[in-house]
Amino acid sequence: MLFCSLDDIRIACRDLPTGDVVATRAATARQATLTKPAGSLGRLEELAIWLSCWQGRAQPKLDRVSIIVFAGNHGVAARGVSAFPSAVTAQMVANFAAGGAAINQLAEVAGGHLKVEPIALKQPTADFTIQPAMTPEEFLAAFRIGHGTVSPGDDLVVFGEMGIANTTAAAALCAALLGGGAGRWVGRGTGLDEAGLARKRDVVEAGLDRHRAILEDPLAVAAALGGRELAAMAGAALAARINRIPVLIDGFVASAAVLPLARLAPGFLDHCQAAHVSSEAGHRALLEELELSPLLDLGMRLGEASGAAVAVLLLRAAIACHNGMATFASAGVSGAGDAEQPRER
Repeated sequence: MLFCSLDDIRIACRDLPTGDVVATRAATARQATLTKPAGSLGRLEELAIWLSCWQGRAQPKLDRVSIIVFAGNHGVAARGVSAFPSAVTAQMVANFAAGGAAINQLAEVAGGHLKVEPIALKQPTADFTIQPAMTPEEFLAAFRIGHGTVSPGDDLVVFGEMGIANTTAAAALCAALLGGGAGRWVGRGTGLDEAGLARKRDVVEAGLDRHRAILEDPLAVAAALGGRELAAMAGAALAARINRIPVLIDGFVASAAVLPLARLAPGFLDHCQAAHVSSEAGHRALLEELELSPLLDLGMRLGEASGAAVAVLLLRAAIACHNGMATFASAGVSGAGDAEQPRER
């Protein structure tokens, strides 16, 4: 699908593929035969079965892990909502290219292929307190970029972002689609002081007031209050779902990016796991709204897919146990129910 209109996205979300039932049953059955008490590996067991479900194989693998960082700039940054200037976005993209950022180190440890997608950094989105951040055409262009980064051969897609002021856009999306006003969703982002935090709340409230007429339309909200890197993450999430590829979502901004699609199509996030809960205000509440339970809680708030890259290691642990452990039969170990039962008298 070319996604030439917002309606094209709506249509795609009406008929989403589901996971592989046969692979799920086979993986669940295998877990029951492994040399451990049932459920004793907790979420590692659940993760192995989830990967099997979306990869369509009883024994999942992570040979091709794509870690994609989308970068975009925001016109609302001019309102003083970040402790850093917009120039930092391009500077960090250069740092990614030079291998000097946290995500470079974490992607290597996780065994993932890192790809960085800067999107029109010299053309920030519009200031959403004055006009929509993006026209529908601009939103769709970024959405298509994200959609195109996902390869059908990927075993796992991990996405994150870089964009000065994008926690402001994320908070505005949450407030628009979930309610509660700026006070519920706005946090310190890059480290704002009290004055900056108050200014950021005012900016989000001004954006909500400016676009109140379209708040019932998730995609219109995503264009009016979001950013190019958020639109691209949404596009990548949809591409992964269409291709039945499991996804790890990073922090607050990445979670807010998929919120419009989750509101558009209940069950959209079935192929996704929340990699971690960040220390950014609002992320824990957002994950609760999305009904996602984070895999990690490390107090991280860097973005750039860093928390999700760490969570890849948990998935590798889940797969190692699921695929590598002996069964009760192969190891000659007595399973549950094999103990001699007391005889009736």
